[in-house]
Amino acid sequence: MHSANSKPTIFRITLIGLLSFLMLSCATMNKNDKSYTKGGQPGDILYSYVHANISDSNAVNSLLSNYKGPKNLSTVVEKYEDEISQLYKQHVFSPNPSISESEKIARFANITANQASALFALYPIDTAKWMKIISTYSGLSKNDIYESAITAGLDPSIVFTASASGFEDTATPLINSIGLVIYGQDEESTATVKFRAEDDTYWREGLDLAWEPIYGSFAGSIVYLEANTTYHIEVTITNSYGDIVEHSFQTTTKPNTPPIDPNKIYYLSEIYSGGQLDLEALNIEGSEDGYAKIIGDGPVIEAGSDVLAAVNIGSNSYVMLENLTVKGGQRYGIFAKKAHHIWIKGCNVSGYGREAVEIRDGVAYSSTTNNSPINYDSGIYLERSGIAVIEECEVHSPNLGANSWAAGHPRGANALQVWAYHDSDAYRGEFIVRNNRFYGAPDHRFNDVIEGRKNFERRGGFVKNSAIYGNYLAYANDDLIEIDGGQQNVLVYDNEMEQGYAGISIAPNTLGPSYIFHNYIHNLGDETGKEWTAIKAGGLIARPAGKTYIFENVIDVDRNGIAASKVNSDTTFWIESQNNIILTDNTGYSVGYCIFDTEKYFKNTSTNDICFNHEVTGARYEFNLAQLIEHPKSDNLAYVESLIQAGQSAMDREMVTPIPNFSKHSSDESFEPLDLEQANAVDPNYWKLNTDNVSITPFAKQHDYGETTIVDSDSIAIAGNSWVKIPIDFNVVKSTELTATLLIEGGGNPEIIGLGFETDNDISSKRVIRFFGTQNWGINALKYFSQSSSQITFPLGNFVKGDINYLVFVLDYDDVSQKNNDIKVTFSNVTLTSRSNY
Repeated sequence: MHSANSKPTIFRITLIGLLSFLMLSCATMNKNDKSYTKGGQPGDILYSYVHANISDSNAVNSLLSNYKGPKNLSTVVEKYEDEISQLYKQHVFSPNPSISESEKIARFANITANQASALFALYPIDTAKWMKIISTYSGLSKNDIYESAITAGLDPSIVFTASASGFEDTATPLINSIGLVIYGQDEESTATVKFRAEDDTYWREGLDLAWEPIYGSFAGSIVYLEANTTYHIEVTITNSYGDIVEHSFQTTTKPNTPPIDPNKIYYLSEIYSGGQLDLEALNIEGSEDGYAKIIGDGPVIEAGSDVLAAVNIGSNSYVMLENLTVKGGQRYGIFAKKAHHIWIKGCNVSGYGREAVEIRDGVAYSSTTNNSPINYDSGIYLERSGIAVIEECEVHSPNLGANSWAAGHPRGANALQVWAYHDSDAYRGEFIVRNNRFYGAPDHRFNDVIEGRKNFERRGGFVKNSAIYGNYLAYANDDLIEIDGGQQNVLVYDNEMEQGYAGISIAPNTLGPSYIFHNYIHNLGDETGKEWTAIKAGGLIARPAGKTYIFENVIDVDRNGIAASKVNSDTTFWIESQNNIILTDNTGYSVGYCIFDTEKYFKNTSTNDICFNHEVTGARYEFNLAQLIEHPKSDNLAYVESLIQAGQSAMDREMVTPIPNFSKHSSDESFEPLDLEQANAVDPNYWKLNTDNVSITPFAKQHDYGETTIVDSDSIAIAGNSWVKIPIDFNVVKSTELTATLLIEGGGNPEIIGLGFETDNDISSKRVIRFFGTQNWGINALKYFSQSSSQITFPLGNFVKGDINYLVFVLDYDDVSQKNNDIKVTFSNVTLTSRSNY
C-alpha cells in the first residue's frame, strides 16, 4: 500500500509496460503546497495567523487591524478586534482544550459579554462547549450570555440548552433502524454500541456514535434491523480519564403495516363522486389504536385546477391511503398540513401543478402579472407534518417541468416535498420513504425529485430520525434528493439515482450525523447534459454543524463524486467517507474529482475508497491528504476494472475494512462467546486464555520477584515486580479486539500493569499495552480500564498488527522494596477476537 503523503502525486494505477510508464508519468495530484492548509473554524484560522506573526514589533492589535483574510472572518475581526486581542492575551483564545479546573476559573472568570460574543462568532461549531464553559466559569448572568449569543448570530433555540441540561436521551425506532441521541457529553469521550434482538443469544456490534457539537451529545443510528422487533441496546461511553458510563435502551421497531381500525376502512368507490377527495370534509381520521384506511378500488381521483390538492388530508392524522390513482390539483396531488401518522402506499400521482401562462427569461410564471415563478408544486407535500410512511408509489408527469440552470436556479415541480417540523416535538421527523419510483422525463424534469423546505434551518427538511431507501429517482434539473437542514439520524440508502444535476444534497447539514450508504448514483446530467456532483455538501461554518457518513456507495459520473456548493459563501463540509467506489470521467478545474474539498477541512477523512478517473487512469482528489488512506488495491488496474464492470453490484464485495452494522458482510458479527475447544481448534480469528498445561516463563529478564499463580482455567495472578509470558499463536489484524477482566489488589503506585503482545523475548514499548500505572511507557490505554468495573475492551488491531508468539503479563513496580510490596494482579478471561480476516 502506498502512502498518500509520500508524494504529491496520487494518480497511481499500475499498468503494464510502456502504457504504464506513459500514463503514470503524466498524472499529477492537484495539490499546491503553498496553498495547502487544513481548514477549520474562523477561530482556528485566526489563531494560526496571530500566533505565526506575533513579535515585539507585531502586537496582537496591529496584526488584527491589518488582517486581510476571508471576508466573513475579516468582518468578525473588525467587529470584535479589542475583544479578540484580550482573549488572546488571557489565553482564552487558544487551541489548548485540556486545562485544569483552577486554570479554567482563572481564564474565564472575568469574561465580558462582548468577549463571549466574540468566542461564539469565532467558534460557531463548538456551541455546546462554549456555552457550557462560559455558563460554568464566568460571572455572566444567563441573560448576559443569552444576549451575547444572539449578538453573535447563535440560534436562539439552543441558547441555555446547548449543554443539554434537562434533555432526555432518546432511542427512536423506525421500521428498519433506530436513531440514538445521548446528551451531556464531551468530545474527548468515545461511545461504543452493541445491540441484540429480544430472542438473540448474542450481541452485535454497532458503529460508534458520532460527536454532535451543537447540543453536546453523541448521536448515531443502528441500521438493517427487522420490523416489529424488540431490540436491547447498550452504549458504553468512556471519557478521557477512562471512566465508563453505560446507557441501556430497549425499544421496538415499527411494523411493516400500521394498525387499522376495522370500523374505518373505506373503499374509494363508496366515498368518492368526483373532484377533490377531502378527508377533512369527510371527517376521515383514525387514532393511535388504529388508522383510518382508504383503499383504491377502480375510480381515478381527478381534480381540476380550482382546488389546491386533488387529495386533501389537511390536519387529519392516523390516515392510510392505499392504491389510489391521483390526477390533478392546482398545486399538489396529495397534501397534508400539520398532520401526523400518515401512511401512503401504492399510489400513482401525476398531472398536478400549475401550467405556464408566460415564460420570462426561460422561467415559467402562472400569470402575466405574477412576479413569483412557479415553484414547489408537488406530487405529495406533507407540510409541517411528521411520522409518515410513503412506500411503493409512483409520482411522475407533473403539468410543468422545471427550467435548467441555463436560466438560473431551477424552479418547478417536485415529486415529494417534505417539511417534517410538526408543531409538537413528539411528531417531528420520522419520515420513511421507501421502495418508490419518482421519475420525470428527459425533456420534462422535476426541479428536485425529493425536495425539503427551510433548507438552511435545523427545523427544515426531514429534521431528524428519517429514512429514504429502496427508491428509484430520475430526471431532475437540480437535486435528485435534498435532505438539507436538520439531518440528525437521517438515512439515505439502497437507492438508485440518475439524470440529475446533482445526486444527493446535504448542503447544509445543520445537525448531524446523517448517513449516505449503499446508493447507486450514475448517469448524471440535467436536460442540457450538465452536472455538478453525486453528493453535494457545504455550509459547515455558515450554518453549523453536522457530520455526514458516506459509506460503500457506487458512484459513476462524469464530473465529481463528493463536492461542495456555497452556503452563505461557505464551502466547508464535514464527512467521513469509507469503502466507496467513485468513478469520474472528465478533468479540468473543479471537474473529475472523487472528493473536491477546496477548504480541506481537517476532520474530513477518506478510508479505503476506490477513486478512479477514466481520463487520467488514476485517482483524483482535492483533499487534506493527511486524512486519506487509500484502498490497498487502488493500484491494481485489473481489480478496478472488475469493479467498473460490476456496476451497482460492486457494493456487495467483501470490504477490506468492514463497517460494523453497515457493511453487508458484517451483519453477522457478534459478541457471543464461542465454544472454547472448538474456537481454539478451528477458528484462527479467536483465542482465549486456557491455563491447562500452559508454560509460564519469565520475560526479557524483567522478572524480579513475586509468585505467578494459576487461579483457575482462565485466570493467572502475578505479584511483586514481575513480567511473565506464555506462548500463543495468533495473527492480529485491524479488526482484532482484546477483552479481559483485570483485578488489582493491594496498595501502592505500580509503574505498569498491562499485557504485551510480543514476537520474541525482547521488550518493545510498541507492543505493551498499559491499562494502569504511573509510568508513561508503552501504549497508553488507561481510558479503557476502570478499577470499579474491572472490565477491558480494547481495539488491539488499531495499535498492534501481525503474528504474535507470546502473551506477556506485566506488573512493573521498581520503586518499592520486596518486603513492602503486597500488590497482586489477576488477569481473567483474556480473549482475542477478529471480526474479519483484515
